[in-house]
Amino acid sequence: MNFDFSEDVKTMREEVRRVLRDRYPRGEVRRAVDAGARFDRDFWRLLGDMGWLGVAVPERFGGAELGHEALCMIVEEVGAALPPVPFMASVGAAEALLAFGSEAQCARWLPGLACGETIGCVAPGEPLASSIAATGGRLTGEKLPVIDGDIADIAVVMATDGLYLVELTAPGVERRAIETLDLVRSGIRLTLEDAPAEKLAGGDAAQLLDRLAVLAAFEAVGGAQAALDMAVGYAQERYAFGRPIGSFQAIKHKLADVYVATELARSNAYYGAWALAHEAALPVAAAAARLGASEAFTLAAKENIQVHGGMGFTWESDCHLYYRRARALAVDLGAGWYWRDRLVEQLDRAEAA
Repeated sequence: MNFDFSEDVKTMREEVRRVLRDRYPRGEVRRAVDAGARFDRDFWRLLGDMGWLGVAVPERFGGAELGHEALCMIVEEVGAALPPVPFMASVGAAEALLAFGSEAQCARWLPGLACGETIGCVAPGEPLASSIAATGGRLTGEKLPVIDGDIADIAVVMATDGLYLVELTAPGVERRAIETLDLVRSGIRLTLEDAPAEKLAGGDAAQLLDRLAVLAAFEAVGGAQAALDMAVGYAQERYAFGRPIGSFQAIKHKLADVYVATELARSNAYYGAWALAHEAALPVAAAAARLGASEAFTLAAKENIQVHGGMGFTWESDCHLYYRRARALAVDLGAGWYWRDRLVEQLDRAEAA
């Protein structure tokens, strides 16, 4: 069984990496944040023109139909670059529609999501229950934080009895900005008061969380690799006592630990990408990928700051952007305890079967 990406996808990765590096070299995201720019509309349109937003969407719905393998690869590169665009939010909504929407729902919304004319987001469910009540096709309740909900047009909402699609300009929908730890992504408190909603044809919150967890794992792996690359680069160029600090054993051990954690997380994430096309394996693969990637990213971001020393704690360094993203991702879609419990539960079921 081969979990590696195909050669075509690897070639595409290089192009994706080049575009992101040219548009957002080191320091550019921080400068955009300092200027108060959390949404680069020009770059968003470019992503739509290049087909990145609809890479896993079938051609009949306006996408490229390259599959989840290509989508996961793009997510990994986006996670490394931290561009100020609602990529994860919108492809998450597209994934929900693709997996659980009816033919009519997909035909209505996926073409716009695939080209970037429509921006989606996901209002995730709490791990054990939802605070959104559904009655007669209308939703009442509150969700927070809803990432990039302030710039989204539609939201996939996890309610008590399934998944619903809500137009965020509809009556009964209120959006209030909230402060988030992640400086690159905005967040809102979404309040629904008898808001009209359309139920997706299939699926529940747990099934959608599994699919989103795989994508989040690739985002975290990309961030972990970027943090490791930053730390290695600084350790090679920063001198102390006449030697690069990377030659000291204490620094070597830190970087080696991060490398091992990142590679293990990448292996689990690749398994998760394969499992997206094999539903029976998805719950175990998603939980393992989510846990491993979140822990690796947190470790990498923390040790990146440590390797940079005093410089790493300053606002003028990019280190804090990755640390903030790592800590935010650690609680998105449910905290670590939820995914550990889900992994154990799924393994017990598999053993019993």
